[in-house]
Amino acid sequence: MIDPSTDAAVNGAGPEVGTVPSGLVRDAIVAALQRFSYRVLGGDGLRRATVVIVVHRHGDEFGIWVIERAPGLRRDPGQYALPGGRSEPGEDVIATGLRELAEETGIVLQRQDVLGRLDDYVTRSGYLMSTIVCWADGHPTVQPNPDEVANAYFVPLADLLVTPRFPQDPETAMRLIEFPLLGIVIHAATGAVLYQFAEVVLRGRATRVAAIVEPRIEP
Repeated sequence: MIDPSTDAAVNGAGPEVGTVPSGLVRDAIVAALQRFSYRVLGGDGLRRATVVIVVHRHGDEFGIWVIERAPGLRRDPGQYALPGGRSEPGEDVIATGLRELAEETGIVLQRQDVLGRLDDYVTRSGYLMSTIVCWADGHPTVQPNPDEVANAYFVPLADLLVTPRFPQDPETAMRLIEFPLLGIVIHAATGAVLYQFAEVVLRGRATRVAAIVEPRIEP
């Protein structure tokens, strides 16, 4: 478990986050993901996609990147999301995620930078979405692709330790999620992934999110 509100950001050691060796945080994330048995779902009839949670140090803080999708996109314009996209023929989960990450943000990582995975998630739009968690050493250059990304935001890990709301979906009686971040509310699927990351990695809980559904967006 990682406690980003403390100095070591690892199991509550010490008083200043800025003094923590990056290797300790990386190792703690790996350990948390190894304890978690992520669920892989069958993809019959579904299109495949991968999103990427990239953890790295930015100044004195550890955090991740969230993007704001470009307003001119045909699918989900202006939405806040994690870097990622749909698979191309012959790609596996990791290849898709690393390619999309580079295309959207300019962050180039390798397979050895993948620390683990979270649960697969099925979207309303018919995608089987996988999530990989990666580590970026040093200070990666973030260059958002303006054709796909309006803005990229660094989110400190501590900002993910929020308390979401879980209203009931009137259609299905299942749970929605309202994840407060960056001054807005983020819904599933992204909100569900961020919540599971916070639960599994930051709080050490094996929380599932398959029962959290996306809100229906009227055309």
